[in-house]
Amino acid sequence: MTAFDTDAVTGRLRAAGCVFAEEEARLLVTTARTEAELAGLVDRRVAGTPLEHVLGWAEFKGIRVGVRAGVFVPRQRSALLVDEAVTLSARHGTRTVVDLCCGSGALGLALLTELATGPTPLPDLYAADIDPVAVECARDNLVPVGGRVYQGDLFDALPATLRGRVDILLANTPYVPTGHIARMPPEARDHEPPTALDGGPDGLDLARRTAAAAPAWLAPGGSLLIEIGADQAAAATALLAAAGLSPRIARSGDPAATVAAGTTSGR
Repeated sequence: MTAFDTDAVTGRLRAAGCVFAEEEARLLVTTARTEAELAGLVDRRVAGTPLEHVLGWAEFKGIRVGVRAGVFVPRQRSALLVDEAVTLSARHGTRTVVDLCCGSGALGLALLTELATGPTPLPDLYAADIDPVAVECARDNLVPVGGRVYQGDLFDALPATLRGRVDILLANTPYVPTGHIARMPPEARDHEPPTALDGGPDGLDLARRTAAAAPAWLAPGGSLLIEIGADQAAAATALLAAAGLSPRIARSGDPAATVAAGTTSGR
């Protein structure tokens, strides 16, 4: 393989089973500054390291979000969470947003980016995750845009002054049932933290805990938005209703995504 030889890189990636070998090769070649660096990037990708971890960023909602080894890579289907948040903000206005189980902070960053084109002031953004590696990554992404990032278990991480003030609560809680983790692609199960994937026996352990505590943190008319699997819609509707929230299910087809929304009374 010669320096910056895209065809040679493509061949190595294709032989390793990379479905989008040509596009990945282009990204790796444009990222590398030297032949040695390119060889190292390609070796990591061929060994199974997620492309986003190799590059150091993931594209999400048209922006580049910084990621690093050991941090959950934002999925394109999570764009529905941001779209729903933008719609709610346009309808009701938003002063305070929380990105819970934030990982890299992609949701909060994408939401602020989209709201920045509107006529109203940007909301205050708070984010939290239990994983210290994710928290450091999220700080790199969110502090430059005014976000504040905390480490801890769900709401325990947040300042108490936010209670009753959150207009939009984004929660990309893990929703893969424990028994299904072994069936996930190696890129996910071998390189992303289990805390970002494992949702317990039915996949909804964290969603259930989040919904139960959310009413105390949401402002009147505030909304909780949780990403779920398509087959979890009925159970998610029930857990939101059990928490005293008015439930709604939103879906998109490309990419396939499902969001469970729960709203408090008051608007």
